[in-house]
Amino acid sequence: MAKNTELILASASPRRRELIALGGWKFEIRVAEIDETPLQGEKPTDYVLRLAVSKAQTVAASAPNPAVVVAADTTVVDGEEILGKPTDEVEARAMLERLRGGAHQVYTALTVVHTGNNLIFADLACTDVPMRTYTEEEMQAYIDSGDPFDKAGGYAIQHAGFNPVQALTGCYANVVGLPLCHLTRTLNKIGIQSDGNVPENCQQTLGYACPVFKQVLQGEL
Repeated sequence: MAKNTELILASASPRRRELIALGGWKFEIRVAEIDETPLQGEKPTDYVLRLAVSKAQTVAASAPNPAVVVAADTTVVDGEEILGKPTDEVEARAMLERLRGGAHQVYTALTVVHTGNNLIFADLACTDVPMRTYTEEEMQAYIDSGDPFDKAGGYAIQHAGFNPVQALTGCYANVVGLPLCHLTRTLNKIGIQSDGNVPENCQQTLGYACPVFKQVLQGEL
């Protein structure tokens, strides 16, 4: 990649900003304003891929040339139903009650656009998320904290006070919002190397011993 190529993260999420910084890449932030309403009958995987592509292309349209734009979209899925961000306490409670004691999936779609040569790459990460059987009191205290209202599915896996997830065997960073090893292997395709040890930095920051990072980096997942 040319030295003057800019790396742009097309996201306003502070969580994605913190995660991408773990790779040692130099980047700037540009936010993509798009309509995130699911289409009628749209499958969750198609939904996140469409939004990630739309975010990347929206930012790329006004980005410097050359530039590499990284966009992501994360959604919580129970069965085939997309669970968005709750708008009030009633919706938050309904989502948390629905997910309690069961397992659901979190999908994150990644899109990387290289404006210099019109290349576009897409990737998709999926993590099975088993929720613990938290009590009514724990759930109400979490809702009262206000944390659920800007989170898909009404929860944050990394919330220390609530700790909603019982055990995880997949990519933790994916559930937070940016699967770093998926991003690393995608950026490698266009010659962008990390200045740090991405798996090590990710695991140390998230406090999670990841069992799948080698498979992801090798393209097996």
